[in-house]
Amino acid sequence: LNQYLFNEEFDQVTIDEIKCVNKKLKNIREPIPVHLAQAKVYAYIYAKQHALPFIRVRMTYCHIITEDIKYFIEEYLWEDLEVWFEDLMKRYSKWMDFAYSWRKKRNESIKKIDFPYPYREGQRDLTVYVYQTILERKKLFIEAPTGVGKTLSTVFPAVKAMGQGLTDRIFYLTAKTITRTVADETFELLRRQGLSMKTVVITARDKICPFTEAECNPDSCEYARGHFDRVNEALYKLITTKDNLSRDCIAETAAKYKVCPYELSLDLTLLSDAVMCDYNYVFDPHVYLRRFFGDGNRGEYTFLIDEAHNLVDRGREMYSAELQKEDLLAAKKFLNEAVEKLAIVKERKGMIHIHRMISGLDRCNKEMLKIKRGCVTYLVLDSVDTLAGHVAGLYTTISQFLDEEENTGIRKEVLELYFMLGHFLMIYEMMDEKYRIFCEISERGNFRVKLLCVDPGKNLADCMAMGRSAVLFSATLLPIGYHKNLLGGSKEDYEVYARSVFDPSRMGLFIGRDVTSRYSRRNETEYYHIARYIYEVTAVKKGKYMIFFPSHAFLKNVLEAYEANFHLPEEEMIVRQEEYMTEAHREAFLHLFSSSKDSFSLGALPEKDIFLPGETPYEGIVSGKKSLIGFCVLGGIFSEGIDLREDSLIGCIVVGTGLPQVCSEREIFKDYFGENGFNYAYRYPGMNKVLQAAGRVIRTVNDVGVVALLDDRFLEQSSKRMFPREWTHYQVTTLGGVADCVEGFWQEMEEKKDTDDS
Repeated sequence: LNQYLFNEEFDQVTIDEIKCVNKKLKNIREPIPVHLAQAKVYAYIYAKQHALPFIRVRMTYCHIITEDIKYFIEEYLWEDLEVWFEDLMKRYSKWMDFAYSWRKKRNESIKKIDFPYPYREGQRDLTVYVYQTILERKKLFIEAPTGVGKTLSTVFPAVKAMGQGLTDRIFYLTAKTITRTVADETFELLRRQGLSMKTVVITARDKICPFTEAECNPDSCEYARGHFDRVNEALYKLITTKDNLSRDCIAETAAKYKVCPYELSLDLTLLSDAVMCDYNYVFDPHVYLRRFFGDGNRGEYTFLIDEAHNLVDRGREMYSAELQKEDLLAAKKFLNEAVEKLAIVKERKGMIHIHRMISGLDRCNKEMLKIKRGCVTYLVLDSVDTLAGHVAGLYTTISQFLDEEENTGIRKEVLELYFMLGHFLMIYEMMDEKYRIFCEISERGNFRVKLLCVDPGKNLADCMAMGRSAVLFSATLLPIGYHKNLLGGSKEDYEVYARSVFDPSRMGLFIGRDVTSRYSRRNETEYYHIARYIYEVTAVKKGKYMIFFPSHAFLKNVLEAYEANFHLPEEEMIVRQEEYMTEAHREAFLHLFSSSKDSFSLGALPEKDIFLPGETPYEGIVSGKKSLIGFCVLGGIFSEGIDLREDSLIGCIVVGTGLPQVCSEREIFKDYFGENGFNYAYRYPGMNKVLQAAGRVIRTVNDVGVVALLDDRFLEQSSKRMFPREWTHYQVTTLGGVADCVEGFWQEMEEKKDTDDS
């Protein structure tokens, strides 16, 4: 808020820049430089417009809670302001000159590029749908089976729309790093066709930070210390020499100029034409890019949302919050210990605030105890207004502590509590009829109160409304109505099913009707039968296979049965997905499937323990003498988003229908959606996991492979209705006949290959 004050007595104008702050006013000893600079720009403009010889600037700081006010007043001669302003404009001019010339070059290049390949069947129509959606400011939901080329089919028309002035920036949003890599490769492909476009990949702070622990303050980090003094030079160097602003080049430049690589990547988004990043940077109420979407800002942005089926659960997660009673008790214990330590060293600074925080935690704990007394397992609540009031009071106390106390040695821990409470209060203020409040006692006796976002559609739609258009696509967006409802679609938005270009006969699809993953039949006999199914399918042809299970526990039981009865170390190598795997560990696992003999060495693996006893040299797998069998978890890190082409994967076995485990949250979903409740809470999410896992096998027109679905429930009409259109050729089989079915398929493929070759 800027007020123009005229003092008749002194014939002087005052430009008043008012800033509301949480920080105690006694700790603000001079105007914050960026605030003062903002006011001086206004002063220069007003003085120039009215030919004033001098002008006064007043910085007014108002404390949000106490409403106390503190002033700082400066007077400037016109000549001094003019020199200052012209110097400021000179520093900005090189950026504006670059932006103007680059946009011209970019748009000219866009006009010249064509689709880089011959269009596959239906692909041209898909690009037209995307362009039309951007033109009409709509949302488009695309069910695009593997092989359609959905990344290129969405990126290319979005780029063309940019050349026509329909969009200023493209945001390519993903749930996983691997899909950002595919998008990055797509932009690089278009650059090889002559496109001039600046693209940046945002990597999470913890992953790109060069230090063991991300301590983002000038006292702890040499890159944070003086970052703003050096960052402009680093930015200008990068943006004028690189078009593909990848993780590696950002990290390299950050190291050279000693600036924070994460903050550097965020600054680069303002200068880039396309931004590839996680969903969080648009949708998360804490992490979203405020430079684009803060304070209700909107822009001519196009959102390309890949693997959009993941956004349902991610949306629920981002817009939900919970408090654990045990976390509050742990915080109270920590603060009591801090009081004792400070008393020993006779350090009284901060003691009053710490005692107030302990009292605030007591109030929150007592209220949670009241709620807990009425809960047996879980309980849906009408409101938590009293608890929220206590949390708000504690939050204010912590805010005052953080504002005033710097060196009590507990700041980091208090800050974590502050963020947790702040998120709870933010979600509490956001709640509407699409939320449910519940409390729950876990099997271990822990107690939590959760603000659960059951339907994230409105929140997601509000975020997408900050841009011009959104295109949401996935290979498993069925049923489309379910995803459209929960992803913020409306009746006016478009939807399209892209036909698969693959020959369905190249995938052998088998359903085992005599096994199941039902809880009531989980026993040693069933584990043995499933293990034998795996043997019968994989023994027919040497190659690489992935087996997907409903849980780590189920995987372990079947794996034990398989090793005891069927595993032949000289014939195959087994690897398994662990419950926790580092990024390097995951890459090593995938490397086994995707690498060739020329590029692979066992010594390159960072952790040898991903192999089970009986491992064999990898060279046998490459030469076709041995098989590689990966035991994985359905819905986990290896069941979607990975691109294993040709002989990288020749078979996939899915054990179970993927139904999520029954839990309080799923039951609340089921009750909320009424007659569609079971489908929305269990069946649709489960089948999406199955389709994603099966989709790992056929990735190109040259791929051939088998998919076995092991559960009699796949034959129920409710399941078959969710099969893709291409799944009409499945064969129902049994344990005694599956080997013959699989062998017949591979023999047919060999005969077909011989015919094609001749």
